[in-house]
Amino acid sequence: MSNDPMDTVIGASGTSAVDSQAANDLIQQGKALFNEGDRVGAIEAFRKALSANTSDMDAAFNLAYVLDLAGEEEEALSLYERVCENSPAPINALMNLSVMYEDQGDYVRAERCLRQIMDTNPNHARARLFMKDVIASKSMVIEEENERDVMKRRALLDTPVTDFELTVRARTCLKKMNIRTLGDLIRINEAELMSYKNFGESSLEEIKRMLSAKGLRLGQGREDAHRVARRQILEKLKGTGKEGLLNKPVSELQLSVRARKALQMLNIQSIGDLCSHTEAELMGVKNFGATSLDEIKEKLVNCGLSLRELEDGE
Repeated sequence: MSNDPMDTVIGASGTSAVDSQAANDLIQQGKALFNEGDRVGAIEAFRKALSANTSDMDAAFNLAYVLDLAGEEEEALSLYERVCENSPAPINALMNLSVMYEDQGDYVRAERCLRQIMDTNPNHARARLFMKDVIASKSMVIEEENERDVMKRRALLDTPVTDFELTVRARTCLKKMNIRTLGDLIRINEAELMSYKNFGESSLEEIKRMLSAKGLRLGQGREDAHRVARRQILEKLKGTGKEGLLNKPVSELQLSVRARKALQMLNIQSIGDLCSHTEAELMGVKNFGATSLDEIKEKLVNCGLSLRELEDGE
């Protein structure tokens, strides 16, 4: 709620009042009643003034101000918005409106009002001071929302697969593959599931439907890990002059035929993609052996790079 003293806001500059004697008289009456401490009477007078001349923004502004003080915030907000639709919008109306938006947690609109003030009056002390508060509050809310999203996702991925209605065959296969949670499940792909004994198309479709209902899919966890790893590698290489290496095709490493085929099976196109994978992921490819792994590691070391190492929890 605004706490501006009445003498600084009554008759705010920038309004577009039409010359209507009846409305004028009622506005003056409302101001007098307000100064006497009669808010109810002032509200009634300003309402009558606005009814007499619906275009009188001075009447709308004063009515909004007193309603705001009286706790009638919804109507006050609507009136302030109406006043600020005029160009140029009154600075005091924009200021009071930004305060109301901030009280409601609508920091985007509050900031917009303040920027409108500062576009015409960059040195407006109160607007500049309040802008700092609004931006700080907005940043805090964004951080809290991001933290809540992360916590929700973690809780979802920690959900046991036994919490879902799966057939006995699918449930048994997942148990034998040591897949306990949704997080475990999205770290593997379709091919890995299908390669397991007794795991068929019907079980695969069943699991895909279950994951889809949760906004998840097979292989998603691994893709997320690769994406994060590529960003981390790029950050480490900044300023070393080696950043460009990550975007070069793996063909520039001049690998053996067997190693190249393994990378094709993993859809690894660039050196950055390769660095985001682990030794275990490469060794999981059929016919990919220790010799090919050593070859790739040596080529990367020559470039000052390496494969991703598994972190705790992966």
